[in-house]
Amino acid sequence: MLKAAIEPLLRDGALLNDIATANRSDHHFRLWWLGQSGFLLQWNGRHFLLDPYLSDSLAHKYAATPTPHVRMTPLPVKPEKLNFIDIISSSHIHTDHLDPETLLPLFEANPQLTLLIPDAERDAAERKLSTRWAATLGLDQGGSQEIHGFRITAVASAHEKVELDSRGRCRFLGYVIEFGDWTIYHSGDTVWHTALAESLRPFRIDVALLPINGRAPERGVAGNLNPQEAARLGREINARIVIPCHYDMFAFNTAPVEDFVAAAREVGQDYQVLRCGERWESSQLAISGIRKQSIVAES
Repeated sequence: MLKAAIEPLLRDGALLNDIATANRSDHHFRLWWLGQSGFLLQWNGRHFLLDPYLSDSLAHKYAATPTPHVRMTPLPVKPEKLNFIDIISSSHIHTDHLDPETLLPLFEANPQLTLLIPDAERDAAERKLSTRWAATLGLDQGGSQEIHGFRITAVASAHEKVELDSRGRCRFLGYVIEFGDWTIYHSGDTVWHTALAESLRPFRIDVALLPINGRAPERGVAGNLNPQEAARLGREINARIVIPCHYDMFAFNTAPVEDFVAAAREVGQDYQVLRCGERWESSQLAISGIRKQSIVAES
């Protein structure tokens, strides 16, 4: 196995201590990037885990194949150590977004947590996990659920295309999460599609968490927004800030984050690049002088 080259900023005990130290009930929220599309959202004493991939299951599955899924960035924390999680979301059932080796230890460590998945994939998720988690909420595009002060609305994502099941439910979702005075958009995996920006503009998004690895047929996997598209989408939905993700995990399926930075600067989109295990706080929006009202006035 190749040695991973990209060290998390914080990992294991140092990361757990940072999460615990930051935990407080105030106006602001905190985000930690955990690699790939995984983020931990902390607000008002609650913890919402978005699309976590905290194992080496794909490296084992694809060992000795043309697309070895060896981590470029080591695991920042073992899932069983996250014993304070209230909600977990999975945007679709691909393993780097819904991983049994991540979710089953999390279920054991957090018996009261709620799992949020596309309703179209409820049966497939249960088969993949080999269990039926009682506290599972299914969403379809346009639908909303409210739990622990978070209002989550599903938006259609297109992992190459918008895919519907036999009942017309969307298989790939993004989630708009509204809480307090804040709104976050986590796209899951998506390429640009005609309804995407239009469906997001009414939410007045503060932070957009967007993939940048792009797409290439030779990879043999479904594609995502590329760096230029992620920057442009952030601008078109009037996001106050874009945080890029879905890169620096697998060498065959990544993109230089510098390309996203250049594209964001070109279109005038504010951004923040995080290292795995790094904390970002909403208070930084106020420090930057950006105000939601001014962005809405421009739209």
